[in-house]
Amino acid sequence: MDIRQLKYFMAIAEEGQITSAARKLQMAQPPLSQQLKLLEEELGVKLVDRGPRSVQLTEAGAILRDRAQQILELADSTARELNDFVKGLKGTLAIGTVSSSGATLLQDRLCEFHKTYQGVKFEIHEGNTFRIIDLLNKGIIEIGIVRTPFNATNLECLYTQAEPMIAVMTPEYDWKTDENFVEIGELKDKPLIIYRRFEQLIRETCLENGFDPLIFCMNDDARTTLLWANAGLGIGIIPKSAFELTSNRNLIYKEISSESLRTRVAAVWIKDKYLSSLASKFIESFKNG
Repeated sequence: MDIRQLKYFMAIAEEGQITSAARKLQMAQPPLSQQLKLLEEELGVKLVDRGPRSVQLTEAGAILRDRAQQILELADSTARELNDFVKGLKGTLAIGTVSSSGATLLQDRLCEFHKTYQGVKFEIHEGNTFRIIDLLNKGIIEIGIVRTPFNATNLECLYTQAEPMIAVMTPEYDWKTDENFVEIGELKDKPLIIYRRFEQLIRETCLENGFDPLIFCMNDDARTTLLWANAGLGIGIIPKSAFELTSNRNLIYKEISSESLRTRVAAVWIKDKYLSSLASKFIESFKNG
């Protein structure tokens, strides 16, 4: 039993059909059927029940599928680790980040990392937290920079300090010119511009304080919230660190006094999955930043 045979078997298990598996592997069906037969003979067990149009894994086949997946992942991670060793700390690091953490990432982490490891290049994927976690699960990125709240199941997480949400507005919306803080209840009946990512959190917090928020604009990017607020169209609600993401020359902001409306940036990666040397060093820099 070798790596090649395990790859063949996994293709059959995933496709449920030898013809489809052969097509996926870009090989003819008879040689693939022969490899399956040889593997069964070597192991002394029947791995699949063959039907007219599909195959079903036997109990032994299901055991081998689970073990084969682990073996192939280990072989792949070993090859990448050795490749990292040969290259040293060079190459490309794939990171995913949400727009509302961009300022935090670039100002406090990425620049210092670049100074230390100048041979490293970056591939940045942007999207909301759900997209970034999906990219992690698919193996397209190694590290995600996301913002709470999110489902941390199967993730290793490294959090920054919690920060408040702020209300951003042009001066004509400022009903408390001598104050830098507002209570959540003071946002009642105000036209709010919010990032869809925080809709549930904002709605629940407002309802807990006795009112249903007046949402004037719902959008998919913290930068859009800033742009609409900067145009004088309403009051935006964003994490404090996102204030510098785009033009805010017309804006003032006030921290919202609510423990519920606090959020944190987090570096996340998949539990028990191989991380390249680059990714490990970046996580160390994030931890020390």
